[in-house]
Amino acid sequence: MSDPSNSAAGDPPAPAHPAASQLRIVLVGTQHPGNIGSAARAMKTMGLSKLVLVAPEKAPDRDTHAMAAGADDLVEAAPVFATLAEAVADCRWVLGCTARSRRIQLEQLHPRDAAARAVLAAAGGPVALVFGRERTGLDNEELQLCHAAVHIPSDPAFSSLNLAAAVQVLSYELRCALLGDAGTGEAGGGRTLPPGEDVASHAELEGLFGQLAEALDQIDFHKGRAPASAMRKLRRLYLRANLDSAEVRLLRGVLADTQRMAWLAGQGSSTGKIE
Repeated sequence: MSDPSNSAAGDPPAPAHPAASQLRIVLVGTQHPGNIGSAARAMKTMGLSKLVLVAPEKAPDRDTHAMAAGADDLVEAAPVFATLAEAVADCRWVLGCTARSRRIQLEQLHPRDAAARAVLAAAGGPVALVFGRERTGLDNEELQLCHAAVHIPSDPAFSSLNLAAAVQVLSYELRCALLGDAGTGEAGGGRTLPPGEDVASHAELEGLFGQLAEALDQIDFHKGRAPASAMRKLRRLYLRANLDSAEVRLLRGVLADTQRMAWLAGQGSSTGKIE
């Protein structure tokens, strides 16, 4: 049997789809260096080249390159970030690959639907598919950075997937979507729609969320209740809206005036006067 990483003799390579360069596979907290190489190989067989690492427990080593089996160039070119927020700061859409049993209530997408929407979104900028740690996956804080979740419908009786196998499944679906063969996936059928070309970057949205959290504290919105639940719901609401940069600036302007009025009210209370 021939090595599947090699093209069949006489088959010309398929032309690269322009969206492929915008699709990013992000591995968070990888525990085994060999899995980085296996994931790189899975990507390269499907025409993907953008691998990103976030805080791997061990740097790529000889096992990584052995398992890459010809995809060493992806490993060597992969940037390494300290946090997921940094790795996806310039992304227009972020999908977290995870199991269903999570407290973060993201829309769950089938891999085929996720891939079709990801390719559409990649027309407007970088798109990230994020994979978590081998044993524990993505934590709740990391999932909050995602617009939606991708769930591979494996057999419940034996549902555990190797990291590289999960990357292979999603890479295959992305390949099909890039080739225009999305199967039964319906790219426009879900609640979390892919963003347009002018959608705000992930960093811009995180700036908005940070300012929103501060403003809500300053106006005592939570009334002593834990703010986490409200912020999760507000994040989902704004992420579904696919805000563009101008809309983010408008909302931050509203928040700035809200914060200013809250400060003035506080000053008036401290002096006994409300102006």
